[in-house]
Amino acid sequence: MIRLLIVDDHAIVRHGLRQVVAESADIEVTAEAGSSAEAVRLLRENTYDLVLLDISLPDKNGIETLKQIKRDKPNLRVIMLSMHAEDEFGVRALKAGAFGYVNKQSAHDQLVTAIRQVAAGRRYISPDLAEELARSIGEGSERRPHELLSDREFDTLRMLASGKSLSEIAESLSISPKTVSVYRTRLLEKMKLKNNAEIAHYAVKNGLID
Repeated sequence: MIRLLIVDDHAIVRHGLRQVVAESADIEVTAEAGSSAEAVRLLRENTYDLVLLDISLPDKNGIETLKQIKRDKPNLRVIMLSMHAEDEFGVRALKAGAFGYVNKQSAHDQLVTAIRQVAAGRRYISPDLAEELARSIGEGSERRPHELLSDREFDTLRMLASGKSLSEIAESLSISPKTVSVYRTRLLEKMKLKNNAEIAHYAVKNGLID
């Protein structure tokens, strides 16, 4: 039996994911969490075989949560869930330690296969993600501006685009506002943008925010 922890801040999404795996006799949803903090607490108190982790959480984003999970339990396997296409977040999630990446829109068709494959010790790579991985490492491949950013710079980009202040971002990332300001300066330089308005326009145009 594969013991599953679902982490998503929307109860209706968690219910839908439960329904997707309900008919699989070898998979059991043993717990749910609606935030990063709740997920970390459950993981410290209980044992699971696999975590389904949403990439967008209210208190800490999924990539940062994933990194914390890997620090606490290096051998625990995690599949990232997202409304975003593989080309925007998939490669970043795998580099951070995820064993798979499933787009929520494809969850009904892919999720059970992904869970079984990851539980067996193999990574789950969808055809779209495989193509993106190949593109990202291909010789002479042209990288888009946001792909040049570190994870923290990328998080800062998304939160600035969502209208959060430096202090709100600092609290979310557990760093100082001064450090956030440094990340903002770096991402503006790397992406050749001038201000927060251009950051927001870029993020919306490229589907980087919900």
